[in-house]
Amino acid sequence: MSSVYKIRKFRVPGYIKSAIEFLAPPENLTVSEWAARYRILNAKSSAMPGPWRNEVTPYLVDIMNEFNNYQTEKIVFCKATQVAGTEGMQNMLGFTAMQDPGPAMVVYPTDQLIERTVQTRLRPMIEDSPGLSKIYDKRRSGNDGIQFVNSFIALAGSNSPSGLASTPIRYLFLDEVDKYPSASKKEADPISLAIERTKTFWNRKIYMTSTPTLRTGQIWKAKEACDVERHFFVPCPQCGEMIELKFTQIKWPDKEEGLSDQDRAEQAYYVCQKCGCILDDNDKSEMIAKGEWRDVRKDTELIKSVAFWISSLYSPFVRFSEVALKFMESKDDPEKLQNFTNSWLAEPWEETKLKTSAELVLAHKTLVPEYVLPEWAKMLTGGIDVQENSLYWTIRAFGDFITSQNVAHGQALGFDEIEKVMNLQYMKPDGTFMVPQLVLIDSGDQTDMVYDFCVRNSEWCLPCKGMGTRQSHYTLSTINKAGSSAFGMTLVLVDGGKYKDMIAGRLHKKVGAKGSWMVNRDCDEEYAQQVTAEQKVSKKNTSGKEVLVWVPKSSHAANHYLDAEVYTLCAADILGVRQLYLQQEQQKEVKKVPERKVAEDDWLSGGRW
Repeated sequence: MSSVYKIRKFRVPGYIKSAIEFLAPPENLTVSEWAARYRILNAKSSAMPGPWRNEVTPYLVDIMNEFNNYQTEKIVFCKATQVAGTEGMQNMLGFTAMQDPGPAMVVYPTDQLIERTVQTRLRPMIEDSPGLSKIYDKRRSGNDGIQFVNSFIALAGSNSPSGLASTPIRYLFLDEVDKYPSASKKEADPISLAIERTKTFWNRKIYMTSTPTLRTGQIWKAKEACDVERHFFVPCPQCGEMIELKFTQIKWPDKEEGLSDQDRAEQAYYVCQKCGCILDDNDKSEMIAKGEWRDVRKDTELIKSVAFWISSLYSPFVRFSEVALKFMESKDDPEKLQNFTNSWLAEPWEETKLKTSAELVLAHKTLVPEYVLPEWAKMLTGGIDVQENSLYWTIRAFGDFITSQNVAHGQALGFDEIEKVMNLQYMKPDGTFMVPQLVLIDSGDQTDMVYDFCVRNSEWCLPCKGMGTRQSHYTLSTINKAGSSAFGMTLVLVDGGKYKDMIAGRLHKKVGAKGSWMVNRDCDEEYAQQVTAEQKVSKKNTSGKEVLVWVPKSSHAANHYLDAEVYTLCAADILGVRQLYLQQEQQKEVKKVPERKVAEDDWLSGGRW
């Protein structure tokens, strides 16, 4: 006789069910996966309310997931505004509360900011996310912290030292650190005080984020101190090459009569630095979706601190035309330009000691057209800056007292093109011709090809190399590279800083004045931007002494024409441009002593003078 066993179902009491759920291990999720499953964006604080979608800001995925890397102890996010950086930080906060609870703290610039952040960001995030709302203890939460069933997030202002130095914490989030106050005589700086509280945890996580202000600001220094720095690269839809979006590649029409800045900005587009194709905002979303973070600097194999850097060019909420218009509105006002540099380009701002600008270059146009020599020209030299995919060249005419004018400039795709340009005859108004007497070419890139080129054109071309601060403007050395075709050839070591000083100083002379640095009538804005891509700032050297050095105005600033113009000046120096005016003196007709007049009737007796 067979027996039938029936399984009876019992109703589980609510308290037991809650206990089982509480004791259940957390889901195996990354921060980005947690956000996609549990995060709900509130309409009051987000332009795109609803469930969190990683595909909207794909560049945040790896930053958030770095939080799951057991080896990484510190994450630094140096960012522009409008890239959703704060939302990414809040996802990490929500993840810790649900998935891996532990004592946490968020430090904001001021106490006043805490209340507004709780009301507009933190509380809506918690209440709108089902997983977080279940463990949220609203009654015990306030402006000093967020209380969950199994963890607590302390909230502190960087201007309140007492709130930064008490109980230990495992998770530390530092928001907008460049707005924190500096250290005082009585207290250490807020960041150091907060980090001290994490020492007791071997598995601590420190997340630091901010828009940069100065190069000496906290976020920029933290970025530079990280073991590895990563930038976001995207594929060009035309050539497929991975490129980093740079402000210098955004182009718009030149200023014309009747065309407003807004009209010009609306026609802005991006030029791929690899293939030269034109890209617009419709291409950007697909490019960003296929982008990836790549190391641009790596100091060690054992990585404990990781820095991420990104500008507003990657933001899905910002169009190329908006970036262009913002720059036009800001370029003539130092305060506005600083905000553009910091908030849009995520670059540090530095007060310059010697200022140059593209407008200043374009204001130094003469009436002489491109490829024609000014009538005062006595010497012609050239400079070439070598890049991976092209060569930037300039030709400059010189006269007395180092008065000079750019005759022509351009971008060549190969050495053959350079050879043709430098062997052209350039005509003066009186019909006489001149050719570049000496051309210097940068040998820092594609060195062997440069040396071969110089050997083939040794009668007018020499290789050169930049060499820091030197006593003289240049030094003549010798190539001693064994096996090189240029072995024994002269190598010019150039102190670029000294020649950049000359350019900047002479740009402040009036057009046509003695010693003025000028450009031809047809000079374009791209050339003007590159020639003024650097600025001179005060920095401390290794011995702690303040020194003035030339640095790029931004990390992505193209300065190829500036380097080429440095080489034209150095070439002119080698040829003796500083003594040109002496030739004029020597050619002046020597005054003759008046002839003696002797009376006709007294010539035999040696009459009087």
